[in-house]
Amino acid sequence: MTIKTALAAPFYHSRVQKLGKSELIYYYVFDRRWMDREQVDLLIHRGIEQQLLGTDGEMYFPLFDLADVCIPIGYKPSSSIFDVHGPFEQLLNRIVSQTGNEPEEIVARMNQVISEQFDGNIRPEAALIIVAKRDKVPFIDLLDQLKQELLKKD
Repeated sequence: MTIKTALAAPFYHSRVQKLGKSELIYYYVFDRRWMDREQVDLLIHRGIEQQLLGTDGEMYFPLFDLADVCIPIGYKPSSSIFDVHGPFEQLLNRIVSQTGNEPEEIVARMNQVISEQFDGNIRPEAALIIVAKRDKVPFIDLLDQLKQELLKKD
C-alpha cells in the first residue's frame, strides 16, 4: 500500500474534506494505533512534499480524489511509507505526482529511452532525467545526488 492510501484513510473514514493536525494525530495515533506523533509529522510532511496533501495553514486536505483510493478492510500502513528514498525514487515520485501517470508507465518510458534512443548505452538515472525534462518536471535539485549514486555504483 502506498502513502496515498495512508493519507486518504482519515478523510475517508471521517467523511470530511478537511482535517486539522490534531485530528490527524488522533486518528493515526490513538484511534487506529498505526504510528506515533513523529511518524504522523513525517507522513504529513511527505504528503505535502509529494503534492498529495494540501494545507491552508490550519487544515489539511487531500489533493487527489478520495474515490480513486481503495482502502481495504483491515488496512494498516506498512513501515515502508517512512523509508527514505534515494534521488532516483524521488525523481520518479516527482514525475508521477506532476504528470498523474502511474510509476510503471514512467519506468516503461524510461526503458524505451534506454533501448530505442541509446541502444542500452545510457544509465537509468540519465534516462529518467530525459523523461523528466520532456514532461517539464524540475530535476536540477536532484542532479548532484543522482551523480553521487552513479559514482557509488561504479
